[in-house]
Amino acid sequence: MAPSFDHRDPGTSENSWADAAPWADAAEMSMSMEQLIVFAAHPDDETLGAGGIIAAVGNLGIPVTVVVMTDGESSHPSSIADLRRARRHELLDAVADLAPSAAVHFAGFPDGGLREEAAEVRRYARGLLASVKQVPSTVLAPWWEDGHRDHRVLGEIVRDLRTSTLRVFGYPIWFWHWGDPKAASTEGWHTLPLDESTRSSKARALRRHRSQLEPLSERAGDEAIIHAEMLRHFQREHEVFIAPEELTTVTGGWFEDRYTGKADPWGVDTRWYEQRKRELTAAILPRPRYERVLELACGTGAFTRMLAERSAHVLAVDASAHALEKARVRLGDAPHVQIREMDLLSDWPEGRFDLIVLSEVAYYWSAADWAQVLDRVDGSLDADGVFVVCHWRHPIAGAPLSGDDVHEQVRSHSGFLSVASHLEEDFVLEVFARPEHAQSVAAETGVWP
Repeated sequence: MAPSFDHRDPGTSENSWADAAPWADAAEMSMSMEQLIVFAAHPDDETLGAGGIIAAVGNLGIPVTVVVMTDGESSHPSSIADLRRARRHELLDAVADLAPSAAVHFAGFPDGGLREEAAEVRRYARGLLASVKQVPSTVLAPWWEDGHRDHRVLGEIVRDLRTSTLRVFGYPIWFWHWGDPKAASTEGWHTLPLDESTRSSKARALRRHRSQLEPLSERAGDEAIIHAEMLRHFQREHEVFIAPEELTTVTGGWFEDRYTGKADPWGVDTRWYEQRKRELTAAILPRPRYERVLELACGTGAFTRMLAERSAHVLAVDASAHALEKARVRLGDAPHVQIREMDLLSDWPEGRFDLIVLSEVAYYWSAADWAQVLDRVDGSLDADGVFVVCHWRHPIAGAPLSGDDVHEQVRSHSGFLSVASHLEEDFVLEVFARPEHAQSVAAETGVWP
C-alpha cells in the first residue's frame, strides 16, 4: 500500500535522517557512462532528486538529457494556466544552471494523470530510450516507491525498460518527507558525494523553482509545496539513488500467461513485420535442404511451417502448452514434424542436428542462462551444422538482455563463427557455423573460388 502523506505536514526532519544516516554504507554512484538521461514527473523533480548528478556529469562533458513528463500545472489547482508556463520556464532556468548544454524534452502529459495515460507514457519513454539503446547510459527516474502516484507510475515504467546498456536508478523525493530513517531498507542504495561547486549549482537551480518554494498568493491552496524543512533534504552533501532488483530469467509461466490471455500475443500471423522477418530468416539459410532441424522456442509454429518445407525431420519445442496446441493444428499435415513441450533451461532434446534455429527468446534469459543454452547448442550441432539466431533490438520491459547482448554472447562463444548477418534498426539476424567449417554459400557450393 502506498504511504499517505500531506506536503503541508512537518514530515520527517532532516536532523532525524542525518542522525540515522542510513546511506552510510551505500555504494558510491558510478560516473562511468556515456550519457545521462533524467526523467522527471514534474518540473523541479530533476533538481530536487538529481540536480547534483546533472551538474557533475555536465561538468565532465557527458551529454545530459532531461525529460519532463508533465508541466506540474496541478500543484496549485486554481492557477493552472499560469503555472504551466511558469514551471516550464523555471525548469529551463534550473537545468541551465546545472548543465547549460543539456537537452530538455517536455512531454506534456496531464499532471496527476500519468496512471491514466500509462500506455502513452510507456510508449513515449520507450521511444526516447530506443534512440540511445546502443550507448551505455545511466537513466534516472523518480523512485517507484516514493509514495507520489505520478512518481510511482513513471518510476515503474522507466525501471521496466532497463537493459544491460541502460542502467536505471530511482531518486527519492517524498520518501524523505514521510519515511522512517531507522526502518529504511537500504538495499540497492548508492550515494554521490557533491563537492562545493556542485552543491552551489544545485542551490541556484533549486531557487529557480519559485512556484514550489514560495506561496503563489495569500489564498488558501496557494501555499508553498516545498517548505523549509522539506527543502533541507535536498541541501545535503550527497544525493541518493536506488537501483532496482537485478533482472532474472523470465519463467515459462509468463509465456503461458501471454498465450492464455491472447491468441496471438506477438502478432506473428497478422503483422507484416513478422511475416517479412520470417521470409528473411528463410532466405538467409545457407542450404536448400536439411536433414534434422531443431527449432527452439517455436511458439505457434509459424516459422516451423517454413522449415518443414525444407527439412526431412523437424523437432520444434516450446515451453508454452497453449502455443504448442496452435502449432500442432498448423502442422497437422506434416508427419515429419515433431512438436514437444520443453523448458530449455531444465530439459534438452537428444540427438544432433544440422540446423538449429532460435528466434526472439534469448533476451528473456539471464546472461548465465543464455550461456548454458549456448553450450547445449554447441553440443547438439553437427560439425558442419549451422545455428541461426534472430532477435529484436529495442528495449523490452523485464528482459535481462537486449537483442544485441544476445548476439554478442554468441559471437564470443568459441564454438561459433558468424558467416552471414542481416542488421536493421529493429532486429538482427545471424547465421553461425563451426569455425572450422565457416564458409560462404558460394564457397560451399563451388561457385567461388
